[in-house]
Amino acid sequence: MQARDPISICADAEAIFFARQAGFLTYERPFKIIDLFAGAGGLTLGFTQAFGHNFTPVWASDNNRHAVATYNLNFGNHCIYGDIVAILEDAHLEIPRADVVIGGPPCQGFSLLNKNKGNDVRKQLWRPYLEVVQRSGAEIFVMENVPQLLGSAEYQEIQEEADRLGFKLAAKTLCSADYGVPQRRHRTFIVGCKFTDPAMVFPPKKTHINPKLEYTRPLFKENSEYILDPKPWRTVRDAIADLALPVGTDIRDASPPYDLHFGRNPTAKSIARYKAIPDEGMNRFDLQRLAPELTPDCWIRKTSGGTDLFGRLWWDRPSFTIRTEFFKPEKGRYLHPSQHRPITHREAARLQTFPDAFRFTGSKIEIAKQIGNAVPPLLTAHVADCVYALLSAREEAFNARQVHDTRAEPYYVACQES
Repeated sequence: MQARDPISICADAEAIFFARQAGFLTYERPFKIIDLFAGAGGLTLGFTQAFGHNFTPVWASDNNRHAVATYNLNFGNHCIYGDIVAILEDAHLEIPRADVVIGGPPCQGFSLLNKNKGNDVRKQLWRPYLEVVQRSGAEIFVMENVPQLLGSAEYQEIQEEADRLGFKLAAKTLCSADYGVPQRRHRTFIVGCKFTDPAMVFPPKKTHINPKLEYTRPLFKENSEYILDPKPWRTVRDAIADLALPVGTDIRDASPPYDLHFGRNPTAKSIARYKAIPDEGMNRFDLQRLAPELTPDCWIRKTSGGTDLFGRLWWDRPSFTIRTEFFKPEKGRYLHPSQHRPITHREAARLQTFPDAFRFTGSKIEIAKQIGNAVPPLLTAHVADCVYALLSAREEAFNARQVHDTRAEPYYVACQES
């Protein structure tokens, strides 16, 4: 049996996912995207051919010069360096037309790590974001941020402004491990659409499941939040176990993945601390229990919280959130599962699902920022499935009922029988 065009069967995001996985996803035309606060381009990457999509990036901006250089190296010379507010004040600026605007206005204003978030001006950078949405003519936008956004007064303001501009919204906090990323990173996505309700296809169905929930598999029915046959969460082992020992302490003139697979120069005391907690999952409390003489006084005084500080990863679990200082084990659970060292830049990039072929530019510190600040491209690809489903539904003149009611299973079966 010959597999049919997936869009002729279903414009549902689950069908798009199966079509993309099977390599049958076809594009009548490449939809255009703009990426704001783009960083190295993790969001853009998830919308491109590297992850089974074919959206065309046409414009981007970021206020980190090194991130802009990385973005332009990978996607073309259209990312502008500078503050978005100042950029938009340029009377000569022409923002290109686009179908979709994506981006994550800086999230530090909402972050639990920000102790002075009450009047943080970064909480209002969604305003120039929506200005670009309006000026570009985009009928869909995808805004990404930390989970704390959804409970904030700013989110209510975003809802009100989006409604004024004619957008319906769907918002959800997604766990990246539920979508094949070997990392338990939670990010909130807001999808706005002018021509239909995005809640009909967003959030995307979960493709991977916590192995502890295997007993719930009989509940995976057609209306489940999971696809019909989810795979177990991907793990640290899946992502980095094939890498040889790191070499040197700097970026190397070597082919990927080993260009970014380098170590550090830890002190003798640091190495002693690593060796004092050799087992997977150990952390600073184990260090204090086993080697109190090696434990910093500040950790001894801090008797609660911070259970991931100076922690070892587990081989057969996803990692915890990869932040910008993953090379410092005192900042989180960043010790290699079995080797006495923190993870390398390449290991962090893989845990973020950056392909080895993706090229980073800048110093070690700057590249670490780009890796840690990025949205995992694989997670983005699943959100892109939803966006493509919405755009395809419009292109194929499907009505909202068809988008909501049709399911992916017939297409999936057709592919298996072909």
